[in-house]
Amino acid sequence: MAQWQKTQIQRDNGMMAEAQAPVIISASRSTDIPAFYADWFFHRLKVGYSAWTNPFNGVKSFVSYEKCRFIVFWSKNPEPLLGHLDELKARNIGCYIQYTLNDYEREGMEKGVPSLEKRIDTFKRLVDQLGQGRVIWRFDPLILTDQIGMDDLLRKVENIGDQLKGYTEKLVFSYADIKLYKKVKANLEKSNINYSEWLPEQMIEFAKRLVELNKAKGWNYALATCGEAANLDGVEHNRCIDDDLMIRFAHHDKALMDFLGVEITEGDLFNPEKTIIKHRDNRDKGQREFCGCIMSKDIGEYNTCPHLCEYCYANASKEVAMRTWKQHENNRFGETITG
Repeated sequence: MAQWQKTQIQRDNGMMAEAQAPVIISASRSTDIPAFYADWFFHRLKVGYSAWTNPFNGVKSFVSYEKCRFIVFWSKNPEPLLGHLDELKARNIGCYIQYTLNDYEREGMEKGVPSLEKRIDTFKRLVDQLGQGRVIWRFDPLILTDQIGMDDLLRKVENIGDQLKGYTEKLVFSYADIKLYKKVKANLEKSNINYSEWLPEQMIEFAKRLVELNKAKGWNYALATCGEAANLDGVEHNRCIDDDLMIRFAHHDKALMDFLGVEITEGDLFNPEKTIIKHRDNRDKGQREFCGCIMSKDIGEYNTCPHLCEYCYANASKEVAMRTWKQHENNRFGETITG
């Protein structure tokens, strides 16, 4: 797939600059934009651009929203979006939400998120406003510790799953893979959390029991893993940035469909069903090996999420995240999240 088109923007300081103009925005894998930066994001959407710093080389670049047709939000507390969704409708920009709804309250591993009760209420309010299928439940990551065993995790999933019945169609999960992230390992050990790595046989057993639970409870959720190599019976590999969902929710948007390489033909009187043909594979080759996401532009930045979850991979440390958050608060509508 071709790279994003380039365009010229006028910056806040009056200077002109070149910017990439993505069609699909991810907001964001790197930080919780809905929870902490919703006002910033929608201000920048109105202005027409934001700035982004590459985490690998520190180079600053600009992102224009001129061509934006769809946004995938990621959040543990997307309640602030409720006051902004009408702005997306007014701009004819589609969206759905990847909502990470875990239950680590007793263990205190997500001290920065609201109560589970409030987060479930937010989930339902978002579905009421956006519609069925546009809010996707994630229990991510599943983490084993000396306080949390497999039975505990299944009970936590069951509790939430019962309350979300009728409000979500899918449950996406992943197994905490701590050895891959040195900073996660270091931060867990600093907080005296005695974790265990998932063994392949444990992954298989958990998935088997989750599939059985899904059937026994009558949830009928589609079950999917995020970024996992394992092929598990009854569980699909997820595409979190998913062109099938975009076709479902925005098939009327010709610009988006053209970008995705999708052809939609209308039916006739005798066969009214639409015919949908995907002419190309939109998978983002720059993601992890087992990630199925399609191409998007992520506008978040690492070290900016003050949820301060113990297992966070996006912050080098809690101290760095809080320092950056305070920096943002001193310039809440600047070009970058960091102010």
